[in-house]
Amino acid sequence: MDTHDLPSQLRSSISKLYKRMRKHMYSAGTFSMTEIETIGFLFKKGTLLPSELASLTKITTQSMSQILRKMEENGMIIRVPSKEDRRKVYVSLTADGKSIVEKTRYERDEWLGDVIENSLTENDRKLLIETLPVLNKIIEAQ
Repeated sequence: MDTHDLPSQLRSSISKLYKRMRKHMYSAGTFSMTEIETIGFLFKKGTLLPSELASLTKITTQSMSQILRKMEENGMIIRVPSKEDRRKVYVSLTADGKSIVEKTRYERDEWLGDVIENSLTENDRKLLIETLPVLNKIIEAQ
C-alpha cells in the first residue's frame, strides 16, 4: 500500500473496528449511536446543557431534545435547572447512566483484549503498542 491509499485504508479499518466493538456492547441495549455518544459526553464532562450536547454530537437541538426525553424516561439522565438562569437546564447522568457506560466499556475492552490475545502474534502485539502513540497524534491533530 502506498501513502496515497493510507487515509482511506486507515479510516476503513477504524470504522470496521468500531462497528465490531459496538456489537459487543450488550449493556447498551437498543440505544442509537447518537444516544451512546451523548451518554459518553455526559460521562466525560459531568454536566452539560442540551445545546452543548447537540453541538458535540452534531445534531439539531430538537433532535437532542427527543434523545434526552427518551433517556430521561429510561432513567439514564436527570435535568437540573440553573440557579443563575432558570431558562437553562443542565443534564447529567444518573447512577444507572454511569453504570451503562462502565459496563459497555468493560464489554468492549474484554472482547478487544480477547481478540488481541488470541488472534495476534507477540510481534503483532508489540507493533500495536508501538503504533498507539502515532494514532494518538492523529487524534490530537487539528
